[in-house]
Amino acid sequence: MKLYKRICIAFMCGLLPVSGIMVSADEISSKVGDINLDSKVNVIDLIYLKGELLGIALPDEMQSKNADINVDGVITSADASVLINYLLKDEQISKPYVPDTYPIDESAILEPKGAVHTGEGTFYGGGYEGGCAMLDPISRDYWIVAMNLADYDNARLAGAYLEVTGELGTINMLVTDLLPEGKKGDLDLYTDAFPLIAPVEKGRVPVSWKIVPLDTSADAPVSYRFKEGSSPFWCGVQLLNHRYPIAKLEYLNKDGEFVQINRRLYNYFESMEMGEGPFTFRATDIYGQVIVDHDITLVLDEKIEGKSQFPV
Repeated sequence: MKLYKRICIAFMCGLLPVSGIMVSADEISSKVGDINLDSKVNVIDLIYLKGELLGIALPDEMQSKNADINVDGVITSADASVLINYLLKDEQISKPYVPDTYPIDESAILEPKGAVHTGEGTFYGGGYEGGCAMLDPISRDYWIVAMNLADYDNARLAGAYLEVTGELGTINMLVTDLLPEGKKGDLDLYTDAFPLIAPVEKGRVPVSWKIVPLDTSADAPVSYRFKEGSSPFWCGVQLLNHRYPIAKLEYLNKDGEFVQINRRLYNYFESMEMGEGPFTFRATDIYGQVIVDHDITLVLDEKIEGKSQFPV
């Protein structure tokens, strides 16, 4: 027990680095964490993990697999952090860890998947690029659309992918801009898109729409882009390539707690307290689905790929 306490103290006092916790101590199973393969998870496994972090490679493939406690494909101090929290509880945990699965955040749920909205569709006279949501030019597989303020909801639906239906057909659209004068449900369609759902001469027509998943997101993870001028003293970050709209974004602070970041109308999350990074971000979509990405470095003028994507 004394050895166990000394090792835990060494980790927690910074003699060995500990990064953000990706899973809780409750999620260690009898296999994950059993690094010395004795069918138990105890301080001996922490000693093996300490050796691996100090450069003494584990000799067995199964040992390495079990040492990757948060199942992110690498063995880091994040695994040690979870194991220490488990050992400090000093009890046997039987609940298995399910990779890439996080509890649904009920507070973030906007509506059931597939919910249909109705309103009026009009012409959008703006350019094809840009808009209030400050998004990149997109593939013509998705036309652009401006959304009323109520549904835009302070950028909650910025970057949302919609299936919009009118009397002539259905098209895919990306929310990139605002329709300030519109009522709830109203959309302002890009000029070239309007004739695909209704006769041009009508100008204002009934439409229905629903949020759909980005169909290319299965091939790439969520990406992050830092706003020009971001630094350790002020930082703006935007999420891209997310399957569904983002309800909230949090970062892991130095105390190991996730802190929600305020969102601006122009689709950037901004904070003066995040520091220099690299960051661990926890993002939640409008259906309460949660992803966590580690080691997102503060780099300007480029997209930084994470490793996670929201489930369908």
